[in-house]
Amino acid sequence: MPQALTVRRLTRSYGSRKAVDALDLEVLEGDVYGFLGPNGAGKTTAMRCILGLIRRDEGEVTLLGDTDPVRQRRGVAAIIETPAFHDWMTARQNLMQAGWYGGLSGSSLDRAIERVLERVGLVDRADERTRGYSLGMRQRLAIARCLLGEPRMLFLDEPTNGLDPAGMKDMRDLVRSLAMHDGITVLVSSHLLAEVQAICNRVGIIDRGRMRAEGTVADLLKSADQPVYRVRCASAVALAEALPAESFTVESTDGDVLLVRTALPAEDLNRRAFELGFALSMLAPVERNLEDVFLEVLA
Repeated sequence: MPQALTVRRLTRSYGSRKAVDALDLEVLEGDVYGFLGPNGAGKTTAMRCILGLIRRDEGEVTLLGDTDPVRQRRGVAAIIETPAFHDWMTARQNLMQAGWYGGLSGSSLDRAIERVLERVGLVDRADERTRGYSLGMRQRLAIARCLLGEPRMLFLDEPTNGLDPAGMKDMRDLVRSLAMHDGITVLVSSHLLAEVQAICNRVGIIDRGRMRAEGTVADLLKSADQPVYRVRCASAVALAEALPAESFTVESTDGDVLLVRTALPAEDLNRRAFELGFALSMLAPVERNLEDVFLEVLA
């Protein structure tokens, strides 16, 4: 798959502090790429550098096959931090103004506005002033504004931040659809790990300005050194004390349930418990999620 974005050793400093530190990043065409990290990790600064909104100190950015900063912008659109509108104007009027600035006019602009309003589900609310819009509606309108230019790649900075559950689902569905049906490559920065796992096929985890892990969600979920098993036993505390520490790590005990980490197969854990005189009523692998990976990477 061709690369939509390649970043090599991107660096940006503020005084003696490196907000972005020799960052490498790759996004493939068609990806919904989750750009993860704790607050203050450098995600927004990195995105601003990639988009040319602030100057980078070092590094190379190839965006949509081009290294020229001016040409790069022709195929991309972005929502960085909280989108702003003229709130005394309607959604349609805001889009009309954005279209004018983008070189559209007349019937071409009218058709483009109808197309993007339909795409984000705001046709019925298009003639309301945006001051009455919910946060979720404002985010969808911001995406509509981006879509006026028919971008090949879309950058979204914390798009579900502050949304209620219904708004988060709407945004998830929209982002998935943009990638699947419109062929738009999407980079989503977020610290909401469950949201990223729900919509992204590839992720990069950044901390203190550096890339700590990158790959497909499936590969990262399989990357643990040792799996964890949920074990139920009538004498759970006694079993926890009896299991040899060199082969088994008991991570927690809750009533009659243990979480046991081991590099050995599940049947070896079951056999060892039996040899120690314990009968297991449950032995099941614990499914990892992106939060587990995130915490391990940043530990």
